Amino acid sequence: MHRKEFLKLSAFGATATVGLPFFLQACSSETSVASSENLFFKLSLAQWSLHKSIFGSSIEKGWESMTNLLKTDPQAVFQGSVKPLDFPRIARQEYGFDAVEYVTIFYPETTGASDTHIKQLKETSDQEGVRNVLMMVDQEGALGDPDEKARQRAIENHYKWVECAAFLGCHSIRVNAQSQGAWDKQHDLAADGLRRLSEHAQASGINIIVENHGGLSSNGEWLSSVIASVNMENCGTLPDFGNFRISETETFDTYNGMELLMPFAKGVSAKSYDFGPNGEETSLDYQRILNIVKDAGYTSYIGIEYEGSRLSEADGIRATRDLLIKHGV
Repeated sequence: MHRKEFLKLSAFGATATVGLPFFLQACSSETSVASSENLFFKLSLAQWSLHKSIFGSSIEKGWESMTNLLKTDPQAVFQGSVKPLDFPRIARQEYGFDAVEYVTIFYPETTGASDTHIKQLKETSDQEGVRNVLMMVDQEGALGDPDEKARQRAIENHYKWVECAAFLGCHSIRVNAQSQGAWDKQHDLAADGLRRLSEHAQASGINIIVENHGGLSSNGEWLSSVIASVNMENCGTLPDFGNFRISETETFDTYNGMELLMPFAKGVSAKSYDFGPNGEETSLDYQRILNIVKDAGYTSYIGIEYEGSRLSEADGIRATRDLLIKHGV
């Protein structure tokens, strides 16, 4: 399930207040930093985990209205208690993370690295000692658009984010491999757009990484084949534990998908939705997934991306963190 589907399915409503599982009641508000020192990977916090706290009451408007407002009156969308520019500070001071992953729709007025708000993010992250890992780019056009001009426009729309990522010290921007048509046609179009964007990003030292994020990109065979076809060192994947839903009626096996995408991974996203009394994710076998990640030789950042509705964002973030620590040795 990707961001748009989650917002639609949750009906843009407030989450219900429920009792916390025992493991959350028993643990302290923050796990000791020392407890994560033996992990085979590093931990980061994805900004989407706080999307409800950022959007606030505007979530009730529905995704289409919010998308339009992002273009015409973006500040009307951010009605929550968390301000996007405070994210590095909140990640460090409230959750104990020293690495973060940004979501670009929270910065809709961005034109480039010289923007005041981008400079402020850099200043805050530096002050807090927070590493900026990557930027998740959405709503900048389809990199596999069948129309050549539209595809080129989408490629160029990503240039500003390459620039911002380099300025912030990120290693990558996460993009979407959107296209239309038959399997092979989408494959070739997406590979073309990704290759051209990757060529542009080379000079900035930025990777172009693709998440399984709906459509054929959630088909592990298709996406791994696309990345192999691009065949560039700075073009890879961002395997997401939970985004293997191709359409309303078709899914791709999570564990097979992770195995296919991990050889190209330059980032990993730990999606979570809900947790049982024992602290395990109720729909994903974290131990099995982390074994796949470890067997691939991956040792870089795994970003926490909580999307659940039952637990609060704060509790969901901490539960995901604790589960990663539990199985990440």
